[in-house]
Amino acid sequence: MDVYEKSLKKHYEWAGKMETKLRAPIDSLDDLALCYTPGVSRACTVIAEDKSKVYELTNRHNTVAVVTDGTAVLGLGDIGPEAAMPVMEGKCALFKKFGDIDATPVCLNTKDTDEIVRTVAAISTSYGGINLEDISAPRCFEIERRLKELCDIPIFHDDQHGTAIVAGAALLNALRVVGKDIKNIRIAINGAGSAGVAIAKFFTELGVGDIVCVCRKGVIVPGEHYDNAGHAELATFTNKSKIRGTLADAIRGADVFLGVSVPNVVTKDMIKSMANKPIVFPLANPVPEITREAALEAGAAVVGTGASNQPNQINNVLIFPGIFRGALDCRATDINGPMKRAAATALASLVSDSELNADYIIPNPLDKRVAKAVSEAVAKAAIESGVARI
Repeated sequence: MDVYEKSLKKHYEWAGKMETKLRAPIDSLDDLALCYTPGVSRACTVIAEDKSKVYELTNRHNTVAVVTDGTAVLGLGDIGPEAAMPVMEGKCALFKKFGDIDATPVCLNTKDTDEIVRTVAAISTSYGGINLEDISAPRCFEIERRLKELCDIPIFHDDQHGTAIVAGAALLNALRVVGKDIKNIRIAINGAGSAGVAIAKFFTELGVGDIVCVCRKGVIVPGEHYDNAGHAELATFTNKSKIRGTLADAIRGADVFLGVSVPNVVTKDMIKSMANKPIVFPLANPVPEITREAALEAGAAVVGTGASNQPNQINNVLIFPGIFRGALDCRATDINGPMKRAAATALASLVSDSELNADYIIPNPLDKRVAKAVSEAVAKAAIESGVARI
């Protein structure tokens, strides 16, 4: 029985990966009066007088909504909100396990951008943060942007920013291994969806010298017209050398390849055409752009993957529990650039100089140090950048 069949069997056994646990005892009439009527009315009036008290008198301070419309679920695509539920429950389970955050799956039966924005904004008063998940591009960009304008709590699209941050941490340490300066490298990114766009933006913030992005139609070139808003934005700040052509042209001479695209599109010859000591991050799941083994055989110096059974797993679980933990702890109104950069640096710093090697550039997802280090760095950055409320 493979992992898929084993997982399906367990899902039948679990019948859901979460349940509600009571903090308030309800074992007597006195308990009932304190937990509910009539006593609860006093907490209500306090909040009515000062809405910020909701964070002290309810569990809003520790809750996150994991919101999807089911249009971009894992590698399965548009499978709908019901079929997305197991993934959203899994995400909530990871929030609890690694960040001790109470998360709730919210699977919306609509693909209408306006309706999604209105709905999430309307329910936002029940949560301390919103994690957008598996919403297809380019709609995900507008949804996140508009919700950030409407809500006074962190709005975070993990497929974009979680992926970018953890990949950024892996890049920082891979460069330490090969001895290259981030300002002098060129990166080829295959895949210009939500993750690819966010990674290109974040890598630019980290100081990467040049980035060349490739979509289904080929290399994205400055000055060209693109109907896709994400591609049009990439054309404004990537590909300084104005490379044209295909993925092979983008990879040739590059120091780093990163894939968030489709299986088996990178060949050994492409890896051989890269610069000296190439770094290769083929992150497509479950089948990567090139296998780890093939990349190493072609001369890759460092390989990171999306697979849990191989070294250097570049996994969002290393980031989103800690980044939300830090944001919730200081009651941040946003998860901004300084907080994201702090998260990447904190994650990378957990690998000491003595531990660092080609097969260990990033901590294991089960490393218990991760969430604490990330959350502390994020909270500090939130305070310093002025988005913390406590």
